[in-house]
Amino acid sequence: MEYINLAPVASFIFVITIGVSLLAFSNESLYGKMMLHPYSVSRKKNVFTLLTSGLIHKDWMHLLFNMLSYYFFAFQLEAYIGHWQFGVLYIASLILSDLPSVAKHKNDYWYHSLGASGAVSAVVFSYILYSPMSKMMIIPLPIPIPAILFGVLYLVYCHYASKYSRDNINHDAHLFGALCGVFITIILNPAIIPIFIHQISGGAQSMLH
Repeated sequence: MEYINLAPVASFIFVITIGVSLLAFSNESLYGKMMLHPYSVSRKKNVFTLLTSGLIHKDWMHLLFNMLSYYFFAFQLEAYIGHWQFGVLYIASLILSDLPSVAKHKNDYWYHSLGASGAVSAVVFSYILYSPMSKMMIIPLPIPIPAILFGVLYLVYCHYASKYSRDNINHDAHLFGALCGVFITIILNPAIIPIFIHQISGGAQSMLH
């Protein structure tokens, strides 16, 4: 109940994404209809898949990775940024992070993609702007690390997966989602820039002393 009261929008997205993903795992027809197909979207068909593809995932591990990342950051971010602002950030990033893939694969009839990676990446990097030095434990690392370091490791993973993975997961969307998260947050709250710089400089100074 605490999450619902403090972060109703993040809670709704969390429940819907998990529910629809689980439903699609056992419904091949629904799974196929919801996947992003850049060839069709670029020809103004099935444009709705820019949204629906973010509600389904390749497998359990893909869903778990995205939802764990979302869980760590989304609920606190909504408390920082505001309810409707969080909704705008998530939905806009979900759509915008897919557009480069639509352009890149507009003539690749075989290409499909899915997953909330772009929007989750936006959430992670928006949170980092608000609290870059907050500590978190990441398995298998034995010590807590700053959120900003998690963000760097997150992008390294995304870059590696984009180059070497052979699946329907849109790993390219991670990078564009991260950029969306940063820019949309700054548009919604320009004052975040000096706050971010102050926290980084303060964190660096405390580490040196």
